[in-house]
Amino acid sequence: MGDTAPHGQQAPDDVTAAVARSSSQERAAKFTAANMVRSLLPLTVIVLALVGLVALRQNGADPVREVETSSSIQLAAARAGYDVLVPQDLPAGWRPTSVRTDAGQATEAGDPVTLSIGWFTPGEEYAGFVIGDDPRAEDLAEVVDGARDGGVVEIGDRRWEQLTTARGETAFRLEDGAATVVVTGSATDDELRTLAASVQPYSS
Repeated sequence: MGDTAPHGQQAPDDVTAAVARSSSQERAAKFTAANMVRSLLPLTVIVLALVGLVALRQNGADPVREVETSSSIQLAAARAGYDVLVPQDLPAGWRPTSVRTDAGQATEAGDPVTLSIGWFTPGEEYAGFVIGDDPRAEDLAEVVDGARDGGVVEIGDRRWEQLTTARGETAFRLEDGAATVVVTGSATDDELRTLAASVQPYSS
């Protein structure tokens, strides 16, 4: 005998089926294309990141950008009132990454001139060289100011003062006539000594 219900009312089985259909339809409505995209987005980002990393390694992309230093050195040597010393004949793997000079502002005899050059070293660290005749010049002051004296060391045929900068890095300072030379950076002491030993009078 079939289920019966008062006139105008659904049988219990019909109500249960309607509820089930309603729940299924609601879930289907939620599972739209937009929801699919949102759910897959994190996975897509991860996959793209991995693909980019692999491509970068395969292409051997080099993040170090070398700069040309000769024009700045020539300008500093032409304008300075002292004999400019510069690092020369550094071993393979030393890559210049920065250079600046204020020689362009030296329009009269006696105007101070500062020259700064930075390298990416074979040990993948930074080594910097600065020469100038104004102790107040920023590039000199930031190395020397607050530095602790570590005695005198022989590097090549010169006697350099060894310092520990306020940043805790090793520095070597050389007084050459009116000019002060400093070598410093995050590079190892051996690399800084290599840089200091390469310093020679500039010759055009």
